[in-house]
Amino acid sequence: MSPINLTYDVLADNFSRAGEASGAVKSVLKQLGIAPDVVRRVAIAMYEGEINMVIHAHGGKIAVDVLPDVIEITLADVGPGIPDIALAMTEGYSTASAQVRDLGFGAGMGLPNMKKYADYLDVQSELGVGTTVKMRIHVSG
Repeated sequence: MSPINLTYDVLADNFSRAGEASGAVKSVLKQLGIAPDVVRRVAIAMYEGEINMVIHAHGGKIAVDVLPDVIEITLADVGPGIPDIALAMTEGYSTASAQVRDLGFGAGMGLPNMKKYADYLDVQSELGVGTTVKMRIHVSG
């Protein structure tokens, strides 16, 4: 399989389109015949990152590289940054507004779920500059 590079723009506060990028990647991976459990892990991890970008980060860009042995996902935003990454990795911790939580988002499982479903997770953030999240999910066990 030749490498496939996919890119998506994520719009801030656009909940009606939230999840489109992860859904599109899920479809591509299924068409490529990637194992269903890998497709599921990629879709969940990417969706969580995408939703975080919609809620917290003024949108951003997602790049997905599908390689023969690994799927690499990079989410980059120019949002406010994460003040305490370790705290943000705690299940249930959220800075989402009550309005966002009323929509069913912002339960504080984004980064913890990304860590759970990715084989590799790196979060780099600078206050006032933005956050870059890199994930890798191996295609085969």
